[in-house]
Amino acid sequence: MTHDGHTDHDDDDDGYRGPASLRLADEQVFDAEVTLRGYVEPLDGRYHWYGRVAVHAGLEAALGGKRAQAVVTTPRGEAVGELSDVDPWGRYRIAGVSTPPFAVVTEVPA
Repeated sequence: MTHDGHTDHDDDDDGYRGPASLRLADEQVFDAEVTLRGYVEPLDGRYHWYGRVAVHAGLEAALGGKRAQAVVTTPRGEAVGELSDVDPWGRYRIAGVSTPPFAVVTEVPA
């Protein structure tokens, strides 16, 4: 728990927000805050997840705005995604297909 009574991360029905580590292909690892969401794409039947990485000076220095693959690890899982599309505020987009690095609700409430 943090000082305000909230947990360090939030899992919800739509995704994950909290700490993650990003391991690049050259084995550099960056600890960052991420916001991730996802959905099952009916056309291909696979789970597509996506989100943003909070501004991170080290990540920006390593990538310089270029695309890169990264292994994203959260307290709930690990998945390979692609870092791309830096927004005007300096946040990288992250996206992947298949099992996401966060818990997904798989049961429909009765």
